[in-house]
Amino acid sequence: MAIRFELLHTCKQSGARYGLLHTPHGTFETPFFMPVGTLATVKTLTPEEIKEVSEGLILGNTYHLWLQPGEDIVKAHGGIRGFMNWDGALLTDSGGFQVFSLTDMRKIKEEGVYFKHHKSGESLFLSPEKAIEIQEKLGADIIMSFDECPPHDASYEYTKDSLERTLRWAERGKKALTTDQALFGIVQGGLYDDLRLHSAQKLIEMDFPGYSIGGLSVGESKSEMYRILDLLNPVMPKDKPRYLMGVGSPDDLVEGVIRGVDMFDCVLPTRNLPLKAKFKFAISNLRWT
Repeated sequence: MAIRFELLHTCKQSGARYGLLHTPHGTFETPFFMPVGTLATVKTLTPEEIKEVSEGLILGNTYHLWLQPGEDIVKAHGGIRGFMNWDGALLTDSGGFQVFSLTDMRKIKEEGVYFKHHKSGESLFLSPEKAIEIQEKLGADIIMSFDECPPHDASYEYTKDSLERTLRWAERGKKALTTDQALFGIVQGGLYDDLRLHSAQKLIEMDFPGYSIGGLSVGESKSEMYRILDLLNPVMPKDKPRYLMGVGSPDDLVEGVIRGVDMFDCVLPTRNLPLKAKFKFAISNLRWT
């Protein structure tokens, strides 16, 4: 399932990138926006409707599919693709955002994260290796390293410790991968410039096929988010795709694109916008030749 990225043009005026992302299930013009199908379904839309209003690449949520219906059931039905009757491309996250969003129901250790099931109270454990194993069974074209998304207002010391652990987890996840799915490293480091640059450099040394930018749009101001994107733009590899996780308002799509981002996702369209306008806003017109 190897992917290949072609950077075809960089706008001299804005710095925006135009390229092609080749996957086993389609080739996609970048920049593009991915609708979120948390439980292998994009809310309010059938697979046919998703194709009409999106690029044809959607996101599934590893943590929630792990809990329900379970990765083995999804695998038995042909992975997410067979489970939801989808013949397009897929990306899965790793569960790292739930480390952030389920703060009251988890404990972070070096070996991984211990969760308490939000409904049953059952004890759960997710490690970098387990996150890879689950994503291999889900069968997406692009998968994510397991990470911690720290709060935007976390102290320097906490963020540094979290980042170093996330880098170790990235290395463990890369070693655990047994398929040819495209595993992305996730740049963390909060709002601290030196930590962000350190994270990017160490992940680049690990040589991932693509790089995600995590830990943004989690409570910080837009100007702070744009500052971090400005910081990372010149240091990220030019020949590999860049994915800004969880960002999807129209203005943020434009601001992200002019800061070198190629891929976006967000639940916003399925929650806030009229049905037929869900995935055509902003990003569909961001094409440079």
